[in-house]
Amino acid sequence: MRRRSLLLAVPAGLLTLAGCGDDKADKGDKSSSSVSPSATNGGEVKIVDGPLPEITKGEKFGQKPTVAKGSGEPSKDLAVKTLITGSGGKVAQGSLLQADYLGQIWASGKVFDNSYDRGQTAAFPIGVGKVIPGWDKALVGKNIGDRVEMAIPPALGYGEQGNPQAGIEGTDTLVFVVDIVDSWGPTSSAKGKDVAPKGGDVPKVGTNTDGKAPSIEVPKAAAPKKLVSEYVIQGDGATVKESDSVIVQYKGVLWDGGKEFDSSYKGGAPISFPLNGVIPGWTKGLAGKKVGSRVVLVVPPDQGYGDQAQGEIPANATLVFSVDLLAVL
Repeated sequence: MRRRSLLLAVPAGLLTLAGCGDDKADKGDKSSSSVSPSATNGGEVKIVDGPLPEITKGEKFGQKPTVAKGSGEPSKDLAVKTLITGSGGKVAQGSLLQADYLGQIWASGKVFDNSYDRGQTAAFPIGVGKVIPGWDKALVGKNIGDRVEMAIPPALGYGEQGNPQAGIEGTDTLVFVVDIVDSWGPTSSAKGKDVAPKGGDVPKVGTNTDGKAPSIEVPKAAAPKKLVSEYVIQGDGATVKESDSVIVQYKGVLWDGGKEFDSSYKGGAPISFPLNGVIPGWTKGLAGKKVGSRVVLVVPPDQGYGDQAQGEIPANATLVFSVDLLAVL
């Protein structure tokens, strides 16, 4: 499975911990290069409850916090404290975590990245080595709705090389405040009312909501020449805009023969990406739809990959997708 098969380019707008930004992020700059995590995620990690800097402003969940500079020497262990206890479910290893966060350097108090100024939460797999190890170790098992403060030693951050792009040196302890907004796992699915199949040139998609990939039955007819976008299950959430970043579960098959070529279900968790960074059929077909919905898309070649073959997708292929719109970031 190729998780980026839909993407025309690697998205640059979301600054996950694997690619922390610099001060531009605090000024609302939405561009960043990707930087890989630098420390190992294996082995036992001792977690202590301090010391941790004081939050002097923005103490409520969802508010941008102002965090004091670290005082004295930080712990050589991972320091973690739940400042606000949420009432949601537990964050499971391998789930897609949706969160707001602010990160700064212990010694100087310099903020090097935060999502609050961007006005958009971040989403990334947790507990599986996709972010710095301190996050993986600290956040798995926390509750949705928790506000968590962490002081992460270099070995559980970016290691000896630091992250020069973000102004982080190899000896820096990092302080983060994280608001856990939601968590999406393998059983995450559309929630809404079933919509009667259209028939004709609209494929029939299963309405199961157990987290398993729905079936897709492609009509034995000529592929439509225009983009098709129809509800299978209609949710009642926010209306998706072309400028949004979304969290989805999806499955894609070829119109000719019905062969599956891509699926997020095989990865064990939903994925997220900006709608303006995917094939036009997705951008146009999902804009205007409601969060919570399952949508069937029929994407003609001119709204997909055109005359360029992409792995298992041949040139000039019409594509069929089932897409569960789980959330907007």
